[in-house]
Amino acid sequence: MDTKPPLDGVKVADFSRVLAGPFASMMLADFGADVIKIERPSGDDTRHWVPPVDKHGMGTYFSSVNRNKRSIVCDLATDDGVATARAIATEADVVIENFRPGIMEKFGLDYDSLRASRPELVYCSITGFGKTGGALLPGYDLLVQAVGGLMSVTGSLDSEPSKVGVALVDVLTGQNAVVGILAALRSREASGKGQRVEVNLMSSLLSGLVNQASSTLATGESPQRMGNAHPSIAPYETMTTADSPLAVAVGTDKQFAALVEALGVPELATDKKFLNNTTRVANRVELKEVLEARLVAKPASDWAELLTENGVPAGKVNSVVEALELADRLGLEPVVEIEGPDGERTSQQVANPIRLSETPAQYRLLPPLLGEHAGATFTTPTEGRSSHD
Repeated sequence: MDTKPPLDGVKVADFSRVLAGPFASMMLADFGADVIKIERPSGDDTRHWVPPVDKHGMGTYFSSVNRNKRSIVCDLATDDGVATARAIATEADVVIENFRPGIMEKFGLDYDSLRASRPELVYCSITGFGKTGGALLPGYDLLVQAVGGLMSVTGSLDSEPSKVGVALVDVLTGQNAVVGILAALRSREASGKGQRVEVNLMSSLLSGLVNQASSTLATGESPQRMGNAHPSIAPYETMTTADSPLAVAVGTDKQFAALVEALGVPELATDKKFLNNTTRVANRVELKEVLEARLVAKPASDWAELLTENGVPAGKVNSVVEALELADRLGLEPVVEIEGPDGERTSQQVANPIRLSETPAQYRLLPPLLGEHAGATFTTPTEGRSSHD
């Protein structure tokens, strides 16, 4: 492919660690940005979060968000390390950092210090709770899920509050960082000036609560944990079958009629207790009992196939292995394999979820070894390559 990637020529100095920042810089790198990952001598924290490791011994947590980057080591406790970091930062179009407030200022790597010599710089700071009242609070995903209300609506009413199975708040924050950076770069095209981009985990979570936060603002009441049920739609939850849970996501009366027809109880569609979504929500407990009495007759996979054929959104609860296999069968090409220049190191990665018809994501570089690209400087723009080169 001869078309340049959309972020060709964009230079990113990535001082971030763990998940939100590295996720953001990887998304930029996938679309052609030249990302230099600046690490302390001990490396990104997630290099040490093992097991599991891949076949080459690299921690899978680290490798999941660090492809397409070059790694250098800068010891900010030394003058040489600070000088190297400043040289890279002042050449960059974008700086990403997630240090505690005050750390970057200590080394002259903060936005105000850098923009004096590089006014076009886009500077993205990622924090846990902002830089004012929550500046000293530790920004760990679990903590934010707890104090930000997500755990209060996750789990069943009779269970303890539960976190989501991945660091979802970090991922949301990383996505918000990408949007902010791209918006700032677009603005720079018109004004010639960079700007500061600030995102934090707490605000990202509150935004991500969407309908749950909206209902709280409208009613003044906090929603309760409902397991896998939905506060506004029924039946919209997991249900028991002969072998494993089945997710049923009925959002319309037409889908409900198709569901009960497939289950052999078409009369439920005209039952006044289940006639529309409002009445189904009011009688959700009874409705679930009636539906499960039919569903326990067959395995989840059989029901999923039958209901899907009849236009009812339904599916068995897959493992991650099964989910990847399903995506592959659907032609989504969920996995890419990146090969090093010597062919000795390879890494399987989940593909970038954004598909561009003319300038697709590219997978050029393996997740780097610590300091693998010592002495690296930013490269000049190059012609793009196909995502499957």
